[in-house]
Amino acid sequence: MCSQGVVPIVLVHARALLASTPEGRAAYLDADFRNPEGILEPEQLRETLDLGRPMAVSLIAIVQFITDDAIVQDIIDRLMRPLPAGSILALSTATADSAPEEARAGEAAYNANGIPLIARDKSTVERFFDGLELLDPGVVLVHHWHPDEEAAALDDAHVYMYGGIARKP
Repeated sequence: MCSQGVVPIVLVHARALLASTPEGRAAYLDADFRNPEGILEPEQLRETLDLGRPMAVSLIAIVQFITDDAIVQDIIDRLMRPLPAGSILALSTATADSAPEEARAGEAAYNANGIPLIARDKSTVERFFDGLELLDPGVVLVHHWHPDEEAAALDDAHVYMYGGIARKP
């Protein structure tokens, strides 16, 4: 429930769409990304996923909305710590490295509208994978991560995100 006592519309739709079947289980958690224990501890999660088996944590286009690198690293560490070896972290985040003027303008527009956003450089993004084994090709502009023909043809100046995937040893 929201602080106003109203169920978010996405939760209403999720409950309708994620009705479990004998072929598999699905669940929707209404949780705050900044509180990993609120994601990992609910019984509903443990009833749906076997936390003893490797799994993937997908942080696609979310960490750019947390502007403090130390907080992002803490969240990643707290999400990955209880997961077994072989678990995967997939992460992408905004960057200004490929087109500084355009990306900084986008960053400024978000911030001017009250939505905190930060574009990070490659070395900062690489540090988010500390303690994990980065998979080839490492942290790259997302269109370079095992691209198909169409993605390979994109000019780097039109891509404002780094991405990478790593395995927990």
